[in-house]
Amino acid sequence: MTMPTILVVEDSALNRRLVETVLKPHGYRVIAAENGLQGVDLALREKPDLILMDVMMPMMNGYEATRLIRDHGEMSRIPIIALTASAMPHERDRALEAGCDGYVSKPIDTRAFPDQIRRFLNQAHE
Repeated sequence: MTMPTILVVEDSALNRRLVETVLKPHGYRVIAAENGLQGVDLALREKPDLILMDVMMPMMNGYEATRLIRDHGEMSRIPIIALTASAMPHERDRALEAGCDGYVSKPIDTRAFPDQIRRFLNQAHE
């Protein structure tokens, strides 16, 4: 069985490294993009099993990037999970309206994060 590939689209190098450090020991292959434009390109080329999308980034925000990814029919079943520092309910609604399948608040809970990712992946395969 191949390792599930997780694409993390996040402008903070520290947060990208944190996600990789937390997920790799759990058998995930982590690839990264530092802005929405790179994220869309990498998503379409790599077809990851799950995308973690920061919503506030320069060049292209996560909402726009999610919409562009969702515009490609073959990408419709890949779970996209919004990552945001905002805990406001309207931000969660905005992420879901853009096409995200779920929401994880930053800072991530490093103990719970691998289980959250596993649950999102399992839901996508139900």
